[in-house]
Amino acid sequence: MFGNNFPAAKQPLLIKGARPVAFGDRFGPAIDVLVDKDGRIAEIGSRIAVGHNVKVVEANGAFLSPGWTDLHVHVWYGGTDISIRPQQCGAARGVTSMVDAGSAGEANFHGFREFVIEPAQENVYAFLNIGSIGLVACNRVSELIDMRSIDIDRTIATIEANRDVIVGLKVRASHVITGGWDLTPVRLAKKLGRILKLPVMVHVGEPPPLYDDILGLLTEGDIVTHCFNGKAGGSILEDDDLYRLAEDAAARGVVLDVGHGGASFSFDVAKAALERGLAPKTISTDLHNRSLDGSVWDMATTMSKLLSLGMAFEDVVTASTTAPRRAIRLPSEGLLEKGRPAEFTVFDLVDAELTVKDSQGVTSLLNQLFEPRYAILGANAIEAHRHVPSAHAGDGACPHCGWKS
Repeated sequence: MFGNNFPAAKQPLLIKGARPVAFGDRFGPAIDVLVDKDGRIAEIGSRIAVGHNVKVVEANGAFLSPGWTDLHVHVWYGGTDISIRPQQCGAARGVTSMVDAGSAGEANFHGFREFVIEPAQENVYAFLNIGSIGLVACNRVSELIDMRSIDIDRTIATIEANRDVIVGLKVRASHVITGGWDLTPVRLAKKLGRILKLPVMVHVGEPPPLYDDILGLLTEGDIVTHCFNGKAGGSILEDDDLYRLAEDAAARGVVLDVGHGGASFSFDVAKAALERGLAPKTISTDLHNRSLDGSVWDMATTMSKLLSLGMAFEDVVTASTTAPRRAIRLPSEGLLEKGRPAEFTVFDLVDAELTVKDSQGVTSLLNQLFEPRYAILGANAIEAHRHVPSAHAGDGACPHCGWKS
């Protein structure tokens, strides 16, 4: 795979006094981790002695987890009208790996790879949009007007040429995108997924197609993003039959992904689902330039919201680290073993009050916050902190058309 090609550091790195979480139960309450200058774990112990030519990160009891992995972002900056730069949602926010969710289609993926994926310090992967143009003019020019929008041969060729970074297919299945085309794009994406042996990520929103029908088409390993949206006709809170279908889908291995976004996450829906035992498998942000300063902000704040709604601390960490890695078929076991590439997030869980809102504008007071301190990429330690929205930010809507995602 493409990941973990971190630039060599000038010196080794020692992480001192960190509390490991989401690595299993093999480790004690506090550990040191020594990373060699080539970015691989050299030693794990309780008190590792090192010389002067080692950069030291004092964790001081902060948590050490596998690197935070955001399964749904939009970072084809300059190639679409909604995308942000990877730096705006990556290492500086504690995120070491991210997956762009369909910003590029086959017609423009080469530019995305050359100008964004390859220069990024983080690991950037992609779900390739089944629509050839991707999200060039998002929701102003649909990528799924009719069959002329999809070139099956070119899509297959693009994936085969980029299997190191393309981890699946993306299809947006809601009325504002597909009009009356209903389930056909999802069926085509599933067909391609079977041919290419890749998962499909499906955006669910305003029907048609119905969320119910989409779930019936998905199989183990496929991903439903925006699983806790509060949209009329697409909310599992308002429809017990749909809720049971979501439960059944999760039981057969369909990944329920948060995909917060500017219009796709409801506190009420998420809280009701968690109280009934239906938790998301993965936590992601759907960050783009219409949600960054609106309701989402960053990965840490999204994780804090799920914690406040009743998810257990370690479940939140797992859903933000190893679970998304499994969803895109990256190694998820043995990430804290000698010889493995070092990819970690150092963070605290702090008691502090913060008023936040969901995609419907409903506010909530958080009492505990995930606070990233460092993103560890090989022997490089990048200082991190939560995003502070602009004081002049609006509600995340496009200033031109008012659309939110």
